Amino acid sequence: MTTLNDYLAEKRTAVRARHAQTAQGESQPARLAAKVSAEGRSGVRRIRIRDHQIISDSPYNFAGYDLGPSSPELQLGVLGSCVTHIFLIQAADREVPIDSLEVEISGQIDPRAGKPGHEHIPVWPHDLAYTVHLSSPASTEEIDALFEAVERSCPILNLLRQPQQVRGVVKHTRSASASLEAAA
Repeated sequence: MTTLNDYLAEKRTAVRARHAQTAQGESQPARLAAKVSAEGRSGVRRIRIRDHQIISDSPYNFAGYDLGPSSPELQLGVLGSCVTHIFLIQAADREVPIDSLEVEISGQIDPRAGKPGHEHIPVWPHDLAYTVHLSSPASTEEIDALFEAVERSCPILNLLRQPQQVRGVVKHTRSASASLEAAA
């Protein structure tokens, strides 16, 4: 039976190979990209990343079909996935055994946000927190050092903690249906 520690041994090899490539100047920045489209009458958002697809949807009470998590829920999942992965990377590199690992993420979003009388409420997910449930024979000192390394190096955790510049642009194509409506 393969255990999480067996996986960590494989991960250690990959992590150390990547460290060696970086040290030798063989690593380059990775270009990240995603494409999201709204589907027909359902409004479901289909997220395409490399050869993968994820569905995002609204709950029933917000004109959705509840076919997938909402965007704020996905954000929490992305944070949890990254924290979990960085725990695995750091544990592999530091040779810290892990028998089990689970990360719980919580936050809140308020539908009143930004509305009259509620301008002080953020429109984004806030009060984010995570709890790591970790089973390991490692010492408290090793786990504390592992946690500090994760906090320092987790890209999504640090993305959320640091102010970001996000540029946006709209490329508008006037559709035929808009021209027909204007003519009527």
